[in-house]
Amino acid sequence: MELLPAIDLRDGGAVRLVRGDFGRTRRYGDPLALARRYVEGGAAWIHVVDLDAARTGEPVNRAVVLDIARRVEARVQVGGGVRTEADAAALLDEGVARVVLGTAVTETPEVVAALAARYPGRLAVGLDHRGGREELAVRGWERPSGTTLGEVLSALAPLALGAVVVTAIDRDGTLEGPDTAGVRRVLERSAHPVVASGGVRSPADLGALAALACDGRHLAGAIVGTALAEGTMTVQEAIAACAPSG
Repeated sequence: MELLPAIDLRDGGAVRLVRGDFGRTRRYGDPLALARRYVEGGAAWIHVVDLDAARTGEPVNRAVVLDIARRVEARVQVGGGVRTEADAAALLDEGVARVVLGTAVTETPEVVAALAARYPGRLAVGLDHRGGREELAVRGWERPSGTTLGEVLSALAPLALGAVVVTAIDRDGTLEGPDTAGVRRVLERSAHPVVASGGVRSPADLGALAALACDGRHLAGAIVGTALAEGTMTVQEAIAACAPSG
């Protein structure tokens, strides 16, 4: 299971939200410096989310995103406001390893299919939900999509995706522990690589995620934000916890 340290961007700076609430923001300074800190700790991936773009669709932090992708020795996965083929191409053709589409999955699924064919294995889909409900949230987690997790997973089944990223919004930024039951359901229902996000607070939480299995398949990755930014867990501790036991 890969560790993906998370860096969320707002107004050009690194932040974390609590439960997706834009009114509850913690700030962590220079995002490039934070990315370099994680890579120096051994991270092979960095997960970057443009929160401003997620709300508005306008890529106001794209220069910051590309600066991170070009200047750190890690693969960079980027989400937030990627809703068109042009948005994805502007990232994937300029050094980003993988992009995450969320809103487009329910609003313009033809864009997702086209991008999966154009960039096989380099497209991820964000499945963001609250309170264990099946309905997905879109547009910066602020609107209900009217589409269920099961419907989306069925539609995604034939696509050449690099991952599906499952986010428990009500746990994100809380350090209350991951939604292992919800992640397990997606692992059982999808043949794509599954990445978990939201609530991880400790190496024990990562160990619990790494232990999840379905028909011999395990999670492909876990995204960790607040615990690493706050220093309650080091990158080295997190990577060790992601490794299979025994």
